[in-house]
Amino acid sequence: MIDRQRTNHNEKIHFFGSSLNLLLAGLFVCVVRKEEDLMIIRSPEPEVKILVDRDPIKTSFEQWAKPGHFSRTIAKGPDTTTWIWNLHADAHDFDSHTSDLEEISRKVFSAHFGQLSIIFLWLSGMYFHGARFSNYEAWLSDPTHIGPSAQVVWPIVGQEILNGDVGGGFRGIQITSGFFQIWRASGITSELQLYCTAIGALIFASLMLFAGWFHYHKAAPKLAWFQDVESMLNHHLAGLLGLGSLSWAGHQIHVSLPINKFLDAGVDPKEIPLPHEFILNRDLLAQLYPSFNEGATPFFTLNWSKYADFLTFRGGLDPITGGLWLSDTAHHHLAIAILFLIAGHMYKTNWGIGHSLKDILEAHKGPFTGQGHKGLYEIFTTSWHAQLSLNLAMLGSLTIIVAHHMYSMPPYPYLATDYGTQLSLFTHHMWIGGFLIVGAAAQCSHFLS
Repeated sequence: MIDRQRTNHNEKIHFFGSSLNLLLAGLFVCVVRKEEDLMIIRSPEPEVKILVDRDPIKTSFEQWAKPGHFSRTIAKGPDTTTWIWNLHADAHDFDSHTSDLEEISRKVFSAHFGQLSIIFLWLSGMYFHGARFSNYEAWLSDPTHIGPSAQVVWPIVGQEILNGDVGGGFRGIQITSGFFQIWRASGITSELQLYCTAIGALIFASLMLFAGWFHYHKAAPKLAWFQDVESMLNHHLAGLLGLGSLSWAGHQIHVSLPINKFLDAGVDPKEIPLPHEFILNRDLLAQLYPSFNEGATPFFTLNWSKYADFLTFRGGLDPITGGLWLSDTAHHHLAIAILFLIAGHMYKTNWGIGHSLKDILEAHKGPFTGQGHKGLYEIFTTSWHAQLSLNLAMLGSLTIIVAHHMYSMPPYPYLATDYGTQLSLFTHHMWIGGFLIVGAAAQCSHFLS
């Protein structure tokens, strides 16, 4: 009797245990099914890519203080004077430091920021000379009779004989760089503004130095980042060219145009409102360009012709200044900003839509060369010499085009009548274009060797 009760009791436990297992199994299947259903309708989680290495290389002042630390041979010290020349020749010859493409890429990327820092420093010097040693304000009052000068030779052993009368009672060396003309075109009306811009350029030079250190020693991009050409194209087109052009167009519209309108009318530069007044006070701008009264309404209602008072398409040259109409150039920069912003969204990155450079190159079939572009993608993503060669050739050609256009269509006020500056700018851009194309051939030979 007891055994039968125990057996029944065990069967009940077994039954409840089996039922519980079945219930749990059923719940599990339901959860899995539900999870599968959710996985079907849920958008995939974005793939997080770590594209930088943190703190890859220690910052070492002791290493920097040792001449030639980048080369075992040079680091041994000088044997002959050749050591000095090798020190300078090899400091940035990154190919001789290492054969690791990622490390070379990081060094080149970091060096770019150093180069930008030097450019900002140079620009700061130009603006400082304009503020401290020039006759800019006098030239602004009479640009046809007073020559631009931003350098006065000190009277040391008779060297002051180099100074000449440039007009307006100012004695100095006449400059032919075109800076005065571009300053007027951008709406600079005082030497104080030149000082402020010079200080701003110094701040940016410091930021670039910091960025160069940061992106080599603290957060260095991986090789995959340098080889992600679609993302690079998108950012360079939309960011540098698109937003850069849009920023300049905004400056031209809100600052340059109203200030130049006053200058062309003969208003004393000291009487012209300051740039921030035009930006903050719309009524002030609306007195010169009535469409500003309507704000952004014409833009959103597609009634864009309302803005024709400051976004013009006149063509030709302004008869007062001899330069392109500044309202035409503002319109031009706004138009190319829109084009580049659109172009910066053309290439396939994270969303699976857009162009792929590799596909474009490999799909191309020329009438004579056939699949001549096949393999180019691999070349340009593994050889920076090949890529730089192509870029230099195109930039050099563009620079020569700029040389010809700057005298046929002078872009800045009173540039056309400053013949020395016209000749200098043409010669400068022709030489620079030639050097860039020679550099393209040199880089190509590096790639081929």
